[in-house]
Amino acid sequence: MFLTYFETAPRRVLVLVAVGCVALLAFGLYLQHVVGLEPCPMCIVQRYALALVAIVAGITAFTNKKGLLMTGSGVTLLLAGLGAFVAARQSWLQWYPPEEASCGRDFYGMIETFPLQRVIPMIFKGSGDCTKIDWTFLGLSIANWSFLCFVGIALLMLALLLVQGRRAGSSR
Repeated sequence: MFLTYFETAPRRVLVLVAVGCVALLAFGLYLQHVVGLEPCPMCIVQRYALALVAIVAGITAFTNKKGLLMTGSGVTLLLAGLGAFVAARQSWLQWYPPEEASCGRDFYGMIETFPLQRVIPMIFKGSGDCTKIDWTFLGLSIANWSFLCFVGIALLMLALLLVQGRRAGSSR
C-alpha cells in the first residue's frame, strides 16, 4: 500500500520533499538569526545540499515528462546522498573530535585581516566549529538530525525510482 502511493502520486512525494527542505532551511536560519548559533562550513554545505534538493525536487514535481521524473528523482537521490555524507562526517567529528579543530575564521578577524573581495566568499564558508554541539533535540545534534533527514529523502527517492522503474518496465 505504501509503494502504491509512490506509483499513483510521485509528484506529491517530490513536492513534499521540496517543502520539507524549505522548512528545514527556514529552521536553520531561525537557529542562526534568532537563537544565535553560528553555522560551521559543514553546516553551510548541508544547507546548499538542502537547497539543491528542494530546487531539483520542486522542478521535477512540476514537469510533465516521465523521463524527467526519473532523472530528477535520481539527481535528488544523489544530492541527498551528498548531504548525508557531509552530515555523517560532521556527526563523526562531533563524537570523536580531533585534538585541533579549525573549521573557519572569526568574522571580525577576517574583516580586519583581508580585503572585502576576499571576506565575502569567506563569510559563506561559515565560522562555527564543526565539532561543537550547540543545540540538541531528543539527544541528537543538528548534524545527526540533518543526516536522518537526508537519509529519509534518499530512501523516498530510492522508493520512487524503484516504483517508477518497475512501472516503466511493466508498461513495455
